[in-house]
Amino acid sequence: MAQQADTNKRLIGVVIPVGALRSKESLGIGEFPDLVEFAGLCKKMGAGLIQLLPVNDTGSESSPYFAISAFALHPVYIRIGDIEEAPALKDLKKRLVEMGEKFGKETRFPFEPIFRAKMKILRDIFTAAKNDIFKKAAQGGTLAEWIEKNSWVREYAVYRRLKDANEEKSYQEWRSHKNVNREIIEGLWKDEKLKEEHLFWVWIQEALDAQFSRAAAAIADMGIVLEGDLPILINEDSCDVWAHPEYFHLNLSAGAPPDMYGPEGQNWGFPTYNWEALEKNNYDWWRNRLKVAERYFRAYRIDHVLGFFRIWTSSRFDTSSALGRFVPYVPITKKELEELGFDKSRIRWVSYPHIPTGEVWDAVRNNWGGDHSEEDVAAETGKVFSAVLDRIGEEELWLFKDSIRGEKDIASLGLHPAAQGFLVQAWHNRLFLEYEKGHFFPTWFYRFSRAYASLSEEERNKLEVLFENHKSNSEKVWEREGKKLLMVLKDSSSMLPCAEDLGEIPDCVPVTLGKLKILGLRVVRWHRKWNLPGEPYIPFEDYPELSVCTPAVHDSSTVREWWEREADQEIFSGFLGFPSLPRVYNPGTAKLVLSKIAAAASRFRVFQIQDLLHLSARWYAEDAASERINVPGTYNQFNWTYRLPASIEEIGNDSDFINAVQELAKIKPIGEPHAH
Repeated sequence: MAQQADTNKRLIGVVIPVGALRSKESLGIGEFPDLVEFAGLCKKMGAGLIQLLPVNDTGSESSPYFAISAFALHPVYIRIGDIEEAPALKDLKKRLVEMGEKFGKETRFPFEPIFRAKMKILRDIFTAAKNDIFKKAAQGGTLAEWIEKNSWVREYAVYRRLKDANEEKSYQEWRSHKNVNREIIEGLWKDEKLKEEHLFWVWIQEALDAQFSRAAAAIADMGIVLEGDLPILINEDSCDVWAHPEYFHLNLSAGAPPDMYGPEGQNWGFPTYNWEALEKNNYDWWRNRLKVAERYFRAYRIDHVLGFFRIWTSSRFDTSSALGRFVPYVPITKKELEELGFDKSRIRWVSYPHIPTGEVWDAVRNNWGGDHSEEDVAAETGKVFSAVLDRIGEEELWLFKDSIRGEKDIASLGLHPAAQGFLVQAWHNRLFLEYEKGHFFPTWFYRFSRAYASLSEEERNKLEVLFENHKSNSEKVWEREGKKLLMVLKDSSSMLPCAEDLGEIPDCVPVTLGKLKILGLRVVRWHRKWNLPGEPYIPFEDYPELSVCTPAVHDSSTVREWWEREADQEIFSGFLGFPSLPRVYNPGTAKLVLSKIAAAASRFRVFQIQDLLHLSARWYAEDAASERINVPGTYNQFNWTYRLPASIEEIGNDSDFINAVQELAKIKPIGEPHAH
């Protein structure tokens, strides 16, 4: 068994997606065996930690955060030539050469074409070696033993076969087997007519596990910590949600509340967890997930750790999360509102959008754009009143019809954009969201609502006191929930948890993480005292030892792009202790900036590989934006397809780069004498 790297040491780390690796063997995209060569480069540089992005199967989707399985590895990272049965395919060598020539020189890897090409070769190898694979799957065979140790693979194989049979559509669009249970899945698994298709997917997973396990063991033998990434949420169209719907709230969608960058918030489309159902089963699904990850990793990043405390959720009928709420939350009740003097009609007033007749006409007329007549306006407003709204008696006020459940219903009516945009804004215009009968949550922008503006100062003050009390009571619930769930994770694995605790963080989160010895995340550009004049950066000596410090993440610009296009250079230069730094980023600037960050008091100081490569003049792309991994809020062929600018071997031969990183790794972090 491989030795265990020490996660208690202060370490310099490198963040890289597996797909970004380049080697002589890989076919246009990084593969698990490439990690061993990359670890050799890291050892040479003096880096003691490699942090990966998620590596689970996402099908043809390039984003690693859209997994279709919490357990299965992605076939795109397999090295085909290393598969035991590969020699059975006679023209394999020729096909691999052709694939390498086709994709090897791409600046960013074309994810889906590479995935499709690999799957075709894997299918052909399986067909050529089918008899041998069936023998391995027979009782007592090595593949049969692997299946026994990895029971999750049965439902994954069944799901994968059905997904292929349904043109890769979401399971909710399948012709059959949309709704299943354990007995149905087991029945399909045992069906001899389907055995070959199921074994195909099992065979791939066993080969992936073998390759990744060997790479992880080699990295551990080098004394390097390999850190994985476990997204808290799972794609709705996934094997796990399909096979275990009882573990999820399928009527809710997880996301993030509105902020300065997004007034509509973020709606990720992922279902939220039914923690009560998971608890009844001793959280086995989560425990098993960690056991599988522990085969490869010594540490893991918990993406959106805040979701274990409370999560922002919105209705499945909405596309944005502007009308979301926190779950759990101590609800404001009808009785409490009545005690504040709100009768039935006034409760309706504050919790349902009320739209004056004139506003509909004005919105359509003033936002139409281009040429239009009064007849056009009249026809469109007529559609709005007849299809969307119900009048309140004889008043010039309207409510949404009961048939309108959210933004998706409004969008489905085919109204003019002027009318649709107005109605979506009107849908948000309420003080309270009544998410269950008699249970209310104050909307994010309640102070800007029509209802809030109509209240007296005394009524507003009473509500603000009520909100503050409920927030305080809810925080106790969040602390209790977060501690309980994170204890489950801690008790289920020896891996070191590192939390991604960004966003609007309740006070209980850092307290709980500290008590449980879970490392938090400190992104330098965002780690500031936002409530103070000038929003000063927090000094590196004040970073907690139980933290991971980094200057950039996969969803942000690189340090170079941030410096040249986003940063207030004078303020940041002063924070670092320099009178000024060059306005154009260069290796000298990179050395000064990264050296200061490397001295932070955090246990791990990790850098994206792009940011380290800027220590050498050889690796600067013409456009700084081209070096990003992902641009949030966009969906295109660019995102998640970053590749190293050269092979690992070629980068390793750059003495300027190696020497610069070695110097970085030798920097003693503040408080080093007090480290473990």
